[in-house]
Amino acid sequence: MSSENRITASFVVPPELSDRRLDQAAAELMPEHSRSRLQNWIKSGALTVNGQTRKPRDKVMLDDHIELDAEPEVQVSWEAEDITLDIVYEDEHLLVINKPAGLVVHPAAGHAAGTLVNALLNYAPEVENLPRAGIVHRLDKDTSGIMVAARSLVAHTSLVDQLQTRTMGREYDAVVVGALTGGATVDAPIGRHPRERKKMAVVASGKPAVTHYRLAERFAAHTHVRCKLESGRTHQIRVHMAHVKHPLVGDPLYGGRLRLPKGTTEELREALAAFNRQALHARQLTLEHPETGEILSWEVPMPEDMQVLLKALRKHVEDLANDAY
Repeated sequence: MSSENRITASFVVPPELSDRRLDQAAAELMPEHSRSRLQNWIKSGALTVNGQTRKPRDKVMLDDHIELDAEPEVQVSWEAEDITLDIVYEDEHLLVINKPAGLVVHPAAGHAAGTLVNALLNYAPEVENLPRAGIVHRLDKDTSGIMVAARSLVAHTSLVDQLQTRTMGREYDAVVVGALTGGATVDAPIGRHPRERKKMAVVASGKPAVTHYRLAERFAAHTHVRCKLESGRTHQIRVHMAHVKHPLVGDPLYGGRLRLPKGTTEELREALAAFNRQALHARQLTLEHPETGEILSWEVPMPEDMQVLLKALRKHVEDLANDAY
């Protein structure tokens, strides 16, 4: 449910969140809001359980009804910065952006400035009244491609709902290690890595995560795949492809050391060694317009570094074919 000037949400507690603290369950159900904001809403009575006010530490049970009805407030204290944006589409509700690799989406420790949020505050100052300055989903710093930000509360509510109900379509280009023979689906829960804090991993206690991938182009020892997400977990494609032993080329966290297949030319060796980010690009985004209900879709081409990489992989296949004669 959306309202022009209220932040509203309604959830039924699922089995995996039963017996969790209310603030923890709320954070899982509404990741677009900060933990401290959710705790304030619980304390103020804006967020209730079965119509009753509770404390943040109170436990919730299966099928409890969590309701949120809160006043919007100025959400951010970040600085607006004049950072150029590659805008694919915009209207009063939506801002669709082609994010370059290297741009951090959200201010955090070590990245207080120079982020997409700082750029949004400069370009569309009205986002300061929205949760997380209108950001409803993220791309990793070194992932390029298309993403959407909300410019209105109506849009924010609608986009969050579309993400939660998995009706927002997102497709990615990725280049992985290994020559795949066909597409497949990876259905494996993702959570924090048990030992390495900066990494995610496939763990039994993780959140459900589903990635579908299909072949776009196969090379001698690498494959260009197209990935579609059913869920939006942190590092999902990177973790899932590494899990099936086909990590993304250049991935500093999940790729392991550079593996060069037999017969690698000097040219390809240099191209692979020079590609020092995960070879991942958000190519397509499909969503329902929050006001008109129209289904909209946008596509952005791969950036130059990925196109150069694919060109080098194609040339390697040609070189191998020529050597065979």
